[in-house]
Amino acid sequence: QVQLVESGGGLVQAGGSLRLSCAASGGIFSINAMGWYRQAPGKQRELVAQSISGGRTNYADSVKGRFTISRDYAKNTVLLQMNSLKPEDTAVYYCNLNTGWYDHWGQGTQVTVSS
Repeated sequence: QVQLVESGGGLVQAGGSLRLSCAASGGIFSINAMGWYRQAPGKQRELVAQSISGGRTNYADSVKGRFTISRDYAKNTVLLQMNSLKPEDTAVYYCNLNTGWYDHWGQGTQVTVSS
């Protein structure tokens, strides 16, 4: 089975930076996309950033210009560099891998931005 291991979450002051990492392993045939979603208390899970295999990227409007998603295709890893963090970015961040047939999810990593 596909396993996604996330790291890099934590507590940071507003204006600071964090870098999230997600490494995929276990029986991966192909990857259509890897990305990050987040869910804040009382809110729906939302797409933060997505890297489509082939090079295209998608970002939520709220993070454009502040977050950058990148892929290490050889290592099946996706990174999310988060700069100029705001308290509104506080959420549990989930790594997502789409194979074309299935969506796989990480366990989630907490990001807390203090004001």
